[in-house]
Amino acid sequence: MSIARRVTLRRLLGTGAATLAFSAALASVASASDCPGGKGWEDGGSYKPGTGAGSKTETDRCEFSLDGKNFFASVKVDDLNLKPTDDGKVHVKVRAAGDASTCTASLASYRAHGPTFATSGEQVFHDFDTVTVKAGAVDSLDISIPDVGCYAQIDLYRGNTKFDGKLDANDGLPHGDLPKGPDHPVIKDKLIAAWNGGTKDCTTTQTPPATPPASESTPPASESTPPASESTPPASESTPPASETPSTSTPTPSASESTTTPGAPTPNGGGGDNLAETGASSNTPLIAGGAAVLLAGGAGIVLATRRRKASRA
Repeated sequence: MSIARRVTLRRLLGTGAATLAFSAALASVASASDCPGGKGWEDGGSYKPGTGAGSKTETDRCEFSLDGKNFFASVKVDDLNLKPTDDGKVHVKVRAAGDASTCTASLASYRAHGPTFATSGEQVFHDFDTVTVKAGAVDSLDISIPDVGCYAQIDLYRGNTKFDGKLDANDGLPHGDLPKGPDHPVIKDKLIAAWNGGTKDCTTTQTPPATPPASESTPPASESTPPASESTPPASESTPPASETPSTSTPTPSASESTTTPGAPTPNGGGGDNLAETGASSNTPLIAGGAAVLLAGGAGIVLATRRRKASRA
């Protein structure tokens, strides 16, 4: 065989193996983890065998077990009550029949308007899981169910179609319509077993997710922001007093102005240039000079008078 033929053969074998691995990965897709389980089942309660949106098949390529030990053909499962565990979920073990190479099965739960399929009305999708099991292997279908006492429908059926009404989900799984009691059965001949029960209508009750409480707490946080912004104006109002602080230095010029500005009238009728400590005025030197001139003049007159008297004598 030439080298080119060998390379071509190896490429074909590698592509085929990758295709098989990808197909197996798609077949094992399950989405039961995103839905919380029903509450209150520790107080008791279970779903009894009933009828579902399809016709039960007497034989199938899968075998099922509710206890993980005893496996039965599909019709045998319907003879047992389906009781949730403490986590509010139901678990069904699946394995391929002895002469089957693989088997694919799904388990779905719905909230209903009544305790039987005949009174269930248009059901509300709750949870879903699907598995593909090879010969010799065992897998588990695990789904959550509505809270205890809620009307519910649980269907075990062949294939991996998700009957949730989301026909354009584009998540790698085939989707179908929601069941609507006897008026619009959707599983039909793919049904393996069905369970019904409950005492109250919970179709309008939504399972409370954790996110809404967090989003509800967000508005109070946003409401607390305005008080923070309102506290800013007082801070801005406190700035003017800070700006008034430099004005406290301005009294110094006003104090100096009070020294030069005329104050209370002085005895000599002078202006406001009195000295701070002595009380003397700036006119004092002029007065003292005038007095000295007068004294000198008086002394001169006295001396002249005496000389005249002496000359006469």
